[in-house]
Amino acid sequence: MQKTLTFSEQLRLIDERSNAFRVAVAAAPSLDMQVPTHPERTLFDLVQHVGMGRRKATAVVAAGPADGPPEKSAWEGSTGAPRERDALLAWWTESIEQLASTLREAGPDRDCWTWWGDSQSPQTSGAWARRQLHEIAVHTYDAQLTVGVPQPLPDEVALDGFDDCQFTLCSTTVAWPHEPAVVDYHATEGRSWRLWLSHDGARAARLPRPAADEDPDTPDASAEGTASDLVLVFYNRIPLDSLKLEGDRHIFDQLIAWDPSV
Repeated sequence: MQKTLTFSEQLRLIDERSNAFRVAVAAAPSLDMQVPTHPERTLFDLVQHVGMGRRKATAVVAAGPADGPPEKSAWEGSTGAPRERDALLAWWTESIEQLASTLREAGPDRDCWTWWGDSQSPQTSGAWARRQLHEIAVHTYDAQLTVGVPQPLPDEVALDGFDDCQFTLCSTTVAWPHEPAVVDYHATEGRSWRLWLSHDGARAARLPRPAADEDPDTPDASAEGTASDLVLVFYNRIPLDSLKLEGDRHIFDQLIAWDPSV
């Protein structure tokens, strides 16, 4: 059985990754540095974007069951993030404290509106906690890269993060617009996933690693790498060729170009 993070572990890691994000921003020579993974953004823009996203998530969880997200007035405020560094870092800390406090109060099982309603992930505060952890983790990589000290995602974050990629971001009931395909992903840390793509949509499953004398089903394509690299490739932070690819590479190009929301 592959382990997924508990709610309390998610909260702990939200705090850890948020602090790593803060450390990177505090070390930057200038908040006007361009973010390599988002050339249209400065480091200040990145902090404001990620902080506002956490405030929106806080408002969603606080609202509980709903047919849509809260109005912007519930989370956006009137002035945005402050430009001065110390004030900006305090604003960031406040954003994370509000998120953590609201999640802790809600617990993992509160029903909430989500934008991933047709995925295999639940529409709960616990699923929001998971999403927040992995969004913060990837943006922490962005901030570290900006200041020249990029670090791989910690193993426990990356393994759970790629699991979340498959079950929340990939799985959908929107029809796959190409020939049906089966794609496997293998993390060198010992976990594997399978994604089935068809006219019924995309469905994910966790796979046990086959025994040495076992003849596994052959997918149409597969990718292998560290869990961190799998996540960073998925979020387009590093190139696809960072992974060991087998089978029909064109399927990965189709996956990258596919937008089920269209």
